[in-house]
Amino acid sequence: MSKAAAVWRCQDCGSMAPKWLGRCPDCGQFNTFVEDKVRRAEETTARWIFSSDEPRPLSGIDAVGAPRRPTGIAELDRVLGGGIVAGSLILLGGEPGVGKSTLMMQAAGRLARDGLKVLMVSGEESIQQVKLRATRLNIASDNLLILAEIAVDRIQLAVEKTRPDVLIVDSIQTLYHPEISSAPGSVSQVRECAGHLMRLGKGSNIPVFIIGHVTKEGTIAGPRLLEHMVDTVLYFDGGQGNAYRLVRAVKNRFGASNELAVFAMGDAGLVEVDNPSALFLSERPEGAAGSIVAAVIEGTRPLLVEVQALVTPTYLSMPRRLTSGVDHNRAMLTLAVLERRAGARLDQTDVYINIAGGVKANEPALDLPVALAVVSAGSDKPIEPGLCAFGEIGLAGEIRFVANVEDRLKEAAKLGFKKVIMPDQKPPKNPPEIELIVAKTLQAALEQIS
Repeated sequence: MSKAAAVWRCQDCGSMAPKWLGRCPDCGQFNTFVEDKVRRAEETTARWIFSSDEPRPLSGIDAVGAPRRPTGIAELDRVLGGGIVAGSLILLGGEPGVGKSTLMMQAAGRLARDGLKVLMVSGEESIQQVKLRATRLNIASDNLLILAEIAVDRIQLAVEKTRPDVLIVDSIQTLYHPEISSAPGSVSQVRECAGHLMRLGKGSNIPVFIIGHVTKEGTIAGPRLLEHMVDTVLYFDGGQGNAYRLVRAVKNRFGASNELAVFAMGDAGLVEVDNPSALFLSERPEGAAGSIVAAVIEGTRPLLVEVQALVTPTYLSMPRRLTSGVDHNRAMLTLAVLERRAGARLDQTDVYINIAGGVKANEPALDLPVALAVVSAGSDKPIEPGLCAFGEIGLAGEIRFVANVEDRLKEAAKLGFKKVIMPDQKPPKNPPEIELIVAKTLQAALEQIS
């Protein structure tokens, strides 16, 4: 084995340098350079080959859709695009204790119950500890195999011996490649181990689930290359203070990205939430100023969330602007339009904007609900509880077109809303039994709540 050369690599953008740098010259991030080992090109190229097919003309390839295997958990299937694709590499990231291992254990139990052989590799717990979790979740099956191992070459031997239908690895930061001298969790180890699992899964046509830890910034620990290598990236949101968990697909080669799944954490594990809109609105206060319901789209799912605003006199030379759950820059644009186009006086007030329940939504249709909530909070006049709103606000004060109007209206009607303030655009083909209030400008929309 030839000696590997040492370089320093940025964990965010992958930029390389011959020595450690405090600030990356490419992406500008601080303290992101870690030592890496680089091997000769002829050695690394040989290990990355997992297909021996010759180049084929596009016209001679059969366009056969990839078959999917349902996991038995409808919410998980939603974020996966309908089920598991054979040979896919799926990365699930989240904070410690959020429920990553619990969700994978429940999915493994459902798959094993349906007759599929599942191999679950644990690099953090012993097989006895995994057994305790399975007992708590009431999971017992001869088709579910447990292996406590961190060496990827031994994991490959176990896969070749047992030939499972699904492979689950918990977690990528604990795996160890024997040809890499650095410690588990380093950039080199994470990259090589992920590449080894990718070749193993695609070469054997086995779907592979990888659990990953996240950093304090909320991103998956390890090189950014890891998210580019996998087919699907799922993020687990929700902490100790939330009774429910959100699983969001931020990348999916086989389905819609930004899809959302909602689970409730209970004593027997994660329970699917069939109607998340009702859950998010269940604790909405009655007659409170600064509160309005917004109809948003998460992936392909319409969702109703409560947008809250609080406007208070400021004692600071520069008024405070804090947001939670909405895009901060977009909210600041909305406040600027309110001041300039609608005559709102916010220069002597602190403004706080929040989406209740810890939900994060980032789409232009939130502009109008945010503006209405801020005006309601500033005037201390509640908005009628049966009113819902959505629409993008332009810098000229106009309310612009948004997509999926019919889905938003159906979700609002299903939960009993009577009125919807929406942009002036082509009405849906089958409008529900709900009053549609069309507003061309922000000023016209504000008149509906005054």
